[in-house]
Amino acid sequence: MSAEFSDRFSSVAEAYAAARPTYPPALFDQLAALAPSRAHAWDCAAGNGQATLALAVRFARVTATDASAAQLAQAPRHPGITYRTGLAQESGLPDASVDLVTVAQALHWIDLPKFYKEVGRVLVADGVLAVWCYGLHRLDDEAVDVPLTHFYGSVVGPYWAPERKLVENGYRTVPFPFEELEAPAFEMAHEWLLPELLAYLRTWSATCAFVKARGFDPVTTLAGKLGAAWGPADRRRRVRWPLSLRIGRPRRTA
Repeated sequence: MSAEFSDRFSSVAEAYAAARPTYPPALFDQLAALAPSRAHAWDCAAGNGQATLALAVRFARVTATDASAAQLAQAPRHPGITYRTGLAQESGLPDASVDLVTVAQALHWIDLPKFYKEVGRVLVADGVLAVWCYGLHRLDDEAVDVPLTHFYGSVVGPYWAPERKLVENGYRTVPFPFEELEAPAFEMAHEWLLPELLAYLRTWSATCAFVKARGFDPVTTLAGKLGAAWGPADRRRRVRWPLSLRIGRPRRTA
């Protein structure tokens, strides 16, 4: 977990907003049901608002924060959402003012001790913290999955930040000093054309780091390898990402 903000996505903020998969509505229904009320949610490290808008449908107010102003500029506008630029530990929220705190696909970039202290400060009694991530996607077709796995591990693999291991482990090795609740299983799934999948791969932090270091786009080479295996240009394939979810409440003191 990084103690300092390292901006890995501002340069691809627009592409990130367009190409990243969206989370299932059932996930947000579950979290809203666990929250003590639906008055106020804080979406921390909100990025381009992938989770924020879904929260705004279920909560009267949503505060969304992110250290990247460029990412927040791509987020959807909604009368119930307030966007603020700032680090995870700098919510700017009053004490005991939030029913739910969420961190989607970003906990591994956060200074956890400072963030957890902030969560404890802003959550109401019996408030809920929910964090989740997703790793490598699957298409359940070896002809496509094998080249994608090679690209992930061997081509851009050396360019993943060390924090990526926390995602690969489903956040199970991340300290979580809360009273943990049972987390149901959820997954994201989309029917994508090949160009949509390739656009997503270009938003990976490792792909961006590869391009910066090597001066060319490795996805172009992969596209040639996947073309024949994919099939006709208008073919849509089901892409799946199982979510790793952890949910907790502040531990009660005796």
